[in-house]
Amino acid sequence: MQWDDLIGHKQQLEWFRTAMRANRLASSFLFVGPNAIGKRTFARLLAKSLLCKHGAGEQLSPCGVCEDCAQVEAHTHPDLIEVAKPADKAVIPIELLIGERESRMREGLCHDISLRPYSGRKKIAILDDADALNVEGANSLLKTLEEPPTDSLLILVGTSLQRQLPTIRSRCQAIIFRPLATEQLSQLLLRNGVVDNADAAQELAGLCRGSLAEARLLFDPELREFRKSLLGWLSSRHLPIVELSKSCGAQVDGASKDTKVRRERLKLLLRMAASFYRDIALLQSSGATHLESTDPELAHSVELASRQWSRGAQGAIDCWNRCLLAMEQVDRNANQASLLEAWAADLAASSGC
Repeated sequence: MQWDDLIGHKQQLEWFRTAMRANRLASSFLFVGPNAIGKRTFARLLAKSLLCKHGAGEQLSPCGVCEDCAQVEAHTHPDLIEVAKPADKAVIPIELLIGERESRMREGLCHDISLRPYSGRKKIAILDDADALNVEGANSLLKTLEEPPTDSLLILVGTSLQRQLPTIRSRCQAIIFRPLATEQLSQLLLRNGVVDNADAAQELAGLCRGSLAEARLLFDPELREFRKSLLGWLSSRHLPIVELSKSCGAQVDGASKDTKVRRERLKLLLRMAASFYRDIALLQSSGATHLESTDPELAHSVELASRQWSRGAQGAIDCWNRCLLAMEQVDRNANQASLLEAWAADLAASSGC
């Protein structure tokens, strides 16, 4: 992949090119934005640009055909370190950062990035799933962040600044990535073969707030039908706590036997609810009665709920925050049934339903 193949994020690319021309590229970056909008792809393209010996360095234009470019594409470049949270873990194991106990600081990301570049211009590390860093993991990165090795670049990829520990936030330059526009996501859906015609791509993209991962999940007709029910429960005058929690649990359990798939399905349902309450908060705070949205189902439910809402913008914000907290609890492997029951009850209390 080359920069011309990247959909969106042109402003961020120009920012990096400007930094390169001024010779002011920092050593540690924190890429934040919603899941599956291209942050990881951007990080790898940046790494390819910096490691390619034949490209124009200041323009970040990798040739795409040399050995360095090929190795980056194949995830085998000796000067590119890629670390991510294992699928079966709730946090990034500290062993991936500083090595096993018997060989601490002699292996792992912090050791590997401190070595001199083998063949490229820099030593580059991409740490995915930065939201999953616990205090111990974040602390193990402090020396690398405070005293970065010569010719090194560390990129952490997460979803929001608020989910990063202060020790990480204060030591990295944050680059904010926005959700893809509906037209951009529609183009990406067609390119990746998720749908096979422009109308279907446009309709699906309108539901997903710029996230390819969410679009892949919502392509399931059963899930899209359940979404209608979920919006109906959330917009009702009296929130059906038991039906809401049990139905969400059944939807998650029916998704797969794989724990990771079920966890992602649950987080998707919680994101749907979070979007619902966020939009109510926007209407309540602005005094508007109509929601500008590419998602007519969501807009109708939000407008209906907002007309009968009695807790003002703060009540909607409380519900929104409760959904975000529940998503964090999913990542911490909280018991699903207990989580959903508490979540539904708290929504009823905060919304006055």
